[in-house]
Amino acid sequence: MANTASVLVPSLVVGVPLAGYIFFLGLSAVPYLQRNFLYAHKINTLWWGDINKPEQWGFAKNQVTPFHLTTADNQTLYAWHILPLPLYTQHEAKLSSQPSGLSPDITTTENFRLLRDDPSARLIISFHGNAAQLTQGYRPAHYHSLTSLHSPYHLLTLDYRGFGLSTGTPTEQGLIRDAEAAVRWAVHTAGVPPSRIVLVGHSLGTAVATAVTEHFALGRGEWDFAGVVLVAGFSSLPDMLSGYAIAGWVPVLRPLTWWPWLLRKVMGRVVDRWESAGRWREVVKGVKGRGGRLRLSLVHARNDWDIPCHEDDKLFKAAVEGLVGGGMDGEEFEAEKKKRTVVRGKDSFVATWREGRVVVRQELFPHGGHNAVLTYTPVLAAVMRSFGLDDESTS
Repeated sequence: MANTASVLVPSLVVGVPLAGYIFFLGLSAVPYLQRNFLYAHKINTLWWGDINKPEQWGFAKNQVTPFHLTTADNQTLYAWHILPLPLYTQHEAKLSSQPSGLSPDITTTENFRLLRDDPSARLIISFHGNAAQLTQGYRPAHYHSLTSLHSPYHLLTLDYRGFGLSTGTPTEQGLIRDAEAAVRWAVHTAGVPPSRIVLVGHSLGTAVATAVTEHFALGRGEWDFAGVVLVAGFSSLPDMLSGYAIAGWVPVLRPLTWWPWLLRKVMGRVVDRWESAGRWREVVKGVKGRGGRLRLSLVHARNDWDIPCHEDDKLFKAAVEGLVGGGMDGEEFEAEKKKRTVVRGKDSFVATWREGRVVVRQELFPHGGHNAVLTYTPVLAAVMRSFGLDDESTS
């Protein structure tokens, strides 16, 4: 009996977790379940507060207008338009006297008029990460940081299809359509030209911002945005997942690196691939080729345990390859990057690569983790730099 137990217990200790891991991999291969794991859109905290009452997240009465956007494939997206606080205080009496809550027609509101009728209005479109809805976690603090005090910036944020109160089910192409709808609303309905719009993406939202930039920058309109700011970005979903560990400790697919053929097979089953590095290579190449203007800012915290900061290295390299046309091996690229890098301390640097009217900037910041970094100075400064840089700027 003792001998049986000495064999059985170790077998269970190893076998049960292994069986659970194999079961998890099997479930992850099912597209429906895979997308639920990736987008985590069914997780929400809507029951904790009324999303149509933004005052619960610290905004002034009617500083925020909740409204609906309609996509090209007829999905209804829930969105917020947030006024910059200085502008709100100038018109507080009129704004606060309007009906509150979800606006049936935002174009009839004073908030919309203040955006549309200002020829110098600047707009940030914010694309959040996976899970929950636009009021989750650090997101409201992020909106506050971009619209408070001396900020002149309006902000538009939305829930993708299937998130929060938005209709539909998330897919890669679906989320890209959602972002297209937000940009088209800003340009065609609100009348803000792309040159006065900065796209900000966080985590999953960096892939969304990347894809929508590709759509408009390389499309028939060849739109040049004031800037694109990616916070805690990743090169592609398969690449990121192959080394991903939950909270930096629990590996998801890293054990498969012992069997490269199996890892390739599993990665081949990823449905929504979000190939951001490849997209940036083509966007930068295309924008430079037509003499366009691009400001790409990558911001990552060194202590991000969800998406490792080395993912930004891949994005930066891909964008630079589009800029210089390739032809550099790894050592040559690193040598050239070093020449363009300012070290600001331990775990902190800024690398800037410029060719013509295209600037690619990578900043590593020592603090902020995966989410809090959204509210930190490097992100705010990247937005300001995007709006404020002229073609002769060098930093």
